[in-house]
Order: sequence, then structure tokens, then C-alpha cells
Amino acid sequence: MINDIIKAMKERRSIRNFKADMPAKADIEQIIEAGLYAANARGQQAAITIAVTNKELRDKFSAINCKIGGWKEDFDPFYGAPVILIVLAEKDWKNRVYDGSLVLGNMMLAAYSLGLGSIWIHRAKEEFEMPEYQQFLKDLGVEGEWEGIGHCAVGYIDGDMPKAAKRKENRVFWAE
Repeated sequence: MINDIIKAMKERRSIRNFKADMPAKADIEQIIEAGLYAANARGQQAAITIAVTNKELRDKFSAINCKIGGWKEDFDPFYGAPVILIVLAEKDWKNRVYDGSLVLGNMMLAAYSLGLGSIWIHRAKEEFEMPEYQQFLKDLGVEGEWEGIGHCAVGYIDGDMPKAAKRKENRVFWAE
């Protein structure tokens, strides 16, 4: 019998179509908490999460992400998700990308376990290199130098859960 964590790892999929309905704040808090418990190098806990639930601000992040990605102006790189959890890590921490990636992975699994969909969206690094978004962090009271690692777009799935692609062969090599 497969345990629930491994089952979630095998069944979770990236969602590219979300309903506009806002998930319960308690669910969002649980997702963020799961990220706080991600493994991290030397116990530094050098990653932070910015929870964006304000629609106007969410749309502003969508627009700049779209511009960075080079899409047409009306494309939403967050696929309609109402919640954007942005993970950043201390810029001078050598394991920032690894630590932030583990945070994002935990959050995506937590979202799935709560019946929500999620997808990792890039371009946070480019966003937070811009003075406007560095000021945004300062306005939130976030001190220091931060690098954007990624966005976890979260919401209710609009449609069916995508099926898993067949796993490629020859990806495991044993040295027994």
C-alpha cells in the first residue's frame, strides 16, 4: 500500500486553468506553513514567502511576469489563479535556489493535499531585480537583499486533473 505522501507526489500535477474563487485563508496558511518546514541547507531558513491575495496586486505581478516572458499583453502567466505565493531567498546565500525550490515543492504538495491546484511559475528573479519590486519588499518591511526563486500559483482547479505523462525510461542507475 502506498502512503499518502508518496501518493500525492505521484498524483500532483501543474494546473493551467484555475477558477477565480479565493481559497480559504486557513488553507493558504497551511500551504505557506508547509513551505516553512521544507528542508534547507545548514538550517539557515533563508527563504521567505510573500503571499499575494489582493487581486489588483496579483494582476500587477501577472502583467510584469507576462512582459518579462515576452507574451502578448493579455496573457496571464498565472492561469487565473487567485493566490500567488512568491518565494525569495537571501541573495548572498549560496544555497538560495535549492532552498527556495524545496519550499516551492512543499507548497505545491500541500496545495494538492488540500484539494487545490498549483503551478510553479518562473521569472521571480527578474521581477525582484527591478527597483519597483525591491521597493515593494521594503514597503512590506522586508529588509536585506533578496533573489526571487519562483511563484506558486494556487487556486481551485477549473476542469479535470491532468493525467501524468508516462515516465521516461533509463532515469535510475544503481551502484550496488
